[in-house]
Amino acid sequence: FVFAFIYSASVLGRVEDVVPQLPMAMASLGCLISIGAFLYLVDYMMKTLRPAGIFGRVAAEATAVIEDIYPHLLAESERLPSEQASLPVGEVSRTVCHQGTSGVLQALDGRGLMQVARRNRCTIRLAQQVGDFVTKGEPLFHIYDGGRGVDDDELHQSVALGMERTMQQDPTLAFRIIVDIASRALSPAINDPSTAVLALDQIHRLLRIVGKRYLGDGTIRDEEGLVRVILPTPNWEDFVSLGMSEIRLFGGSSLQIVRRLRAMIENLLAVLPEKRRPALQEQLKLLDRAVERSFADPADRAYAGISDYQGVGS
Repeated sequence: FVFAFIYSASVLGRVEDVVPQLPMAMASLGCLISIGAFLYLVDYMMKTLRPAGIFGRVAAEATAVIEDIYPHLLAESERLPSEQASLPVGEVSRTVCHQGTSGVLQALDGRGLMQVARRNRCTIRLAQQVGDFVTKGEPLFHIYDGGRGVDDDELHQSVALGMERTMQQDPTLAFRIIVDIASRALSPAINDPSTAVLALDQIHRLLRIVGKRYLGDGTIRDEEGLVRVILPTPNWEDFVSLGMSEIRLFGGSSLQIVRRLRAMIENLLAVLPEKRRPALQEQLKLLDRAVERSFADPADRAYAGISDYQGVGS
């Protein structure tokens, strides 16, 4: 656009008694290309801002983050520590509080923290989870087994805080974004369950991916296998609750939502490993109770109890 404008203005400034045909033709061509690009961008933005486009981009970014943070499949985790294993720790030797500007914990340098802990022969526990809001003066690190010589500035440099959450190391943010859009769609003022069904399509996709990954035990170990860093991380139950609970509560009276939720839960029960099933079975029981509360007529309850990937119609 800028090139076409500047070139056209330059050609116009050089037109005297004779009109230069080639520069005029190039100026006209630049204008036509600009118009075509403008129309294309208008169409592209309209498609991009639709809920399906937003959900797809968020889910695609979340998939890359999940595969980066959780590189191991659950089927390959026999030799790895149990997920969310309880770790014995001694007395807290020292607590390091956040001294900078209050903000959201966006990311951390796990390898850097591990090296600090190894040099000082201690264990460092992050007091906050990535995505939490940290205020000035609030505990940020707990140090166990000594660590008196740990430099506080070095610890603070290993974490990044900002004004809002990012998806860089926080895959639950993707669930939060999708669930929030679905919740707005299910509000009485909008009443758009079809958009919420689109959201459930992507939540289904992400839960299938997360459910097949080894979610770790919340530790970082050194080369000798000693636990040097302990991190609070979401477990499978957190992902399931985040992806389903609010949508079930807000959409419990919608045929589309309860049928799509049932299809998602039954599919995840069928394709995910055995250890992922208790949380899903609990959600299925909660869904059954929600259907009983919302649909008084037996025929409606029976219809609401059918699994349907489209909500109504599949």
